[in-house]
Amino acid sequence: MKPRVVNSRLRLLLLVILVVFAALGARAAWIQTVRASSLTSLAQSQAKANLVLSAGRGTIYDRLGTPLAIGEQATDVIADPLQISDPTHEAKVVAKVLGLRVRYVNRLLSDRSRGFVYIWRKAPAARAAALAARKLSGLTFNPDEKRVYPQGTVAAPVLGYAGIDNTGLAGLERELNKELEGIQGSATVVRDALGQPVNTIQNRPARDGRDVFLTLDSHMQANAEQVLDQTVRQWHAKSATAIVLDPHTGAVLAMAQEPGFDANAFPHAAQQGLTVDHAVNDVFEPGSVFKVVTIGGALSEHQVTPQTAFTLPYSIHVADRVIHDAETRPTERMTVAQILQRSSNVGAITIAERYLGEAGLKKWMARFGFGRRTGIDFPGESPGLLPSYWSGSTIGNVPIGQGVSVTSIQLAASYAAIANGGVWIEPHLVDHVSGDGQPRLRRHRVLTPDVDYELRRMLQGVVSDQGTAQLAAIPGYTVAGKTGTAQKPGPNGYIPGAYVATFVGMVPALHPRLVVLVSVDQPRGGIYGGIVAAPAFEQIASFDLQYLEVPPDLKIR
Repeated sequence: MKPRVVNSRLRLLLLVILVVFAALGARAAWIQTVRASSLTSLAQSQAKANLVLSAGRGTIYDRLGTPLAIGEQATDVIADPLQISDPTHEAKVVAKVLGLRVRYVNRLLSDRSRGFVYIWRKAPAARAAALAARKLSGLTFNPDEKRVYPQGTVAAPVLGYAGIDNTGLAGLERELNKELEGIQGSATVVRDALGQPVNTIQNRPARDGRDVFLTLDSHMQANAEQVLDQTVRQWHAKSATAIVLDPHTGAVLAMAQEPGFDANAFPHAAQQGLTVDHAVNDVFEPGSVFKVVTIGGALSEHQVTPQTAFTLPYSIHVADRVIHDAETRPTERMTVAQILQRSSNVGAITIAERYLGEAGLKKWMARFGFGRRTGIDFPGESPGLLPSYWSGSTIGNVPIGQGVSVTSIQLAASYAAIANGGVWIEPHLVDHVSGDGQPRLRRHRVLTPDVDYELRRMLQGVVSDQGTAQLAAIPGYTVAGKTGTAQKPGPNGYIPGAYVATFVGMVPALHPRLVVLVSVDQPRGGIYGGIVAAPAFEQIASFDLQYLEVPPDLKIR
């Protein structure tokens, strides 16, 4: 070969080499300058991962220290698909150990568009530990906590539930979320070239939430729920509600409803609409239990005494309406005590028309706490509904508990005021939060001690042989209370055949230890409070009296 040809080829080869090195140099310079920051971030993201350290959620206890809502140890199983070389094989292993579907896991591990995916949030700690022992690439295990309700259905509508992020979404979990949730921490996980975690650097420690102690008694709560369940089944009712109050402190010892739900299955329960607490959130027309406002107001205005008598026909005209008593009877003479004892609509309206009027009824409804929230420490409380305007027939509706809507907690608190010597106390569910003192409660006098005593004695007659609540009687104890039977209003007037049966009572009557409300929505086969609700009151109150070791105040004949 000629020297000239060889030299040309060598020069060409040298030129190619120079061009290649120049390109590589330019590429290196471009990477070191233009792409430097993005590649550095990518490298750091592959080598390091920021983790949120969950704070332990505070425990909710009943009044005796029984846990109602606790945090259970769990583990978040996290994957980085970019670090997994064989997602199909790894998905089979993960699915088998955790008990998940292979297709679901494989879809997560094969998604290389993301460097962080949850395989299972709040997985059982034992299963997660078994998977961690396999030392698979690209997996991270972060300690977490799962909210658990060890009593199941007991007090579930009151407790509510916490979501997947341990944030309270309903009930007391929501109301007290700030106190319960604590403060999250943060940490950084350092991985090796194979994606395996080699170190965890804690940036900020988590601070656990505070514990909450309720006024509820889990035994009294469970009993009330059991009685309500039997009542709903017996009367084929839509639902039932019960409240047990300590009238001297305002403490709610039980607040039950049926149907209930298991707080551990909150997504399903929420979809079924079972998580609303009827005692606080729902309103209904109270019927004759509201007559204590009319009678108590007239007694307080010194317009009548328990012995004041009226000649009462069976029915009465009020504007364009004719209102009659529940039971057919001739015109007869009744005292104020008998009007309450026999729940005479005509008698209550007569007293309201003669002695109270619109201004008087408004005044005493406000004094008893109707038309405004009680202030109970529970989310979504309704203030109830009072007449927005008064027509000619309103004076015939309101005195007997029609045309007004109240909540169960309002009714229970108003009767607790009667049981407490005439002093209304703000009802509450929280005794105290760990580290805090007991809450300051609002209170005001509704009735003078003398009037209150008279009204309580009159309510005692309701449970006598001549009253409407004979089935509320408890052997060995004096009982005072009032029945209520009210039609349910609908969009086009009252719903035919739909009633709410209620009984609210206090026991022992002269020195009350408990106030118990029972309300049954749309019972079938019976509608009256004295027939449907009074027996449930008797069962709940009897259990509670024995449980609290309240001595009898009557000799059993």
